[in-house]
Amino acid sequence: MTNTTSTFVELDELLASARDLSLAGRWDRALRLLDATTCDAPEDRARLALAAAEVALESDWFGGTRLTSARIEQAEKESPGDDWDLDFVRLRHDYLRLFRPDGTSRHGAEGKDPAALVAIRRRGHDLREAAPDEVRRGWASMYLGLIADNLFGERGAAPAHYEAALRAGGSGDDLLVREALRHLGDHDHDAGDHERALERWERATALGARAGMIPGVLTQQMLLAVLARDTGDEGGATALAKEIARWAEAIGAGHLHAQATGFLAGADPTAPPQESGS
Repeated sequence: MTNTTSTFVELDELLASARDLSLAGRWDRALRLLDATTCDAPEDRARLALAAAEVALESDWFGGTRLTSARIEQAEKESPGDDWDLDFVRLRHDYLRLFRPDGTSRHGAEGKDPAALVAIRRRGHDLREAAPDEVRRGWASMYLGLIADNLFGERGAAPAHYEAALRAGGSGDDLLVREALRHLGDHDHDAGDHERALERWERATALGARAGMIPGVLTQQMLLAVLARDTGDEGGATALAKEIARWAEAIGAGHLHAQATGFLAGADPTAPPQESGS
């Protein structure tokens, strides 16, 4: 005889648990949890499929997997129609594919399809205008900054978008604040303002830690290692990078592991992109 047990869990709690697992780098576990959940209501199935696409995107970003396309297709099947959050996942996925087409980061527009660049920027603007609330508007602004910075190489245009994201994140989204601080600090660093960069990067690290974002904390510590090297503390920079590499390998964050080992070999992961047209 086989005994079966049914357990009722509020969908909001289950989705929050899957998100926490994803933030911690437990992408496989988060997806198994979502896939093991059944819902009768079409709107609930749509929420599950969207959450799975978001987890898959985090796995692709940090773990180097290629899970998101299939998960987006499934979310599209379950979606009742226009869905800002699903459109935003598509934008983020397309940004990742343009930014890191073969597993490496490529800054600037060189070698990229001009039509694809124009299209993704237009979609970012459309999402910002259609955002249903201030926080989502802030996330769209954040990606407009990333698109300007990392796809077009327009370093001068990006900070205004990050500042808008920072203001929006103050409405209650620590991860949006973290993301904005991370990239504003990058601009401070490039301008030689190490004190301001350190202030922003340390705050971003703390916000990521408070959210349980293990891969994100490691990426922030990578920036702190860069700053330690820049200020003459090579011993501290090396020690930190070695730990980042060890942790990244342990959780399967392949891109971050490669970044940390490259840093130990002398590479600068924060090297600014070339200005477009230069």
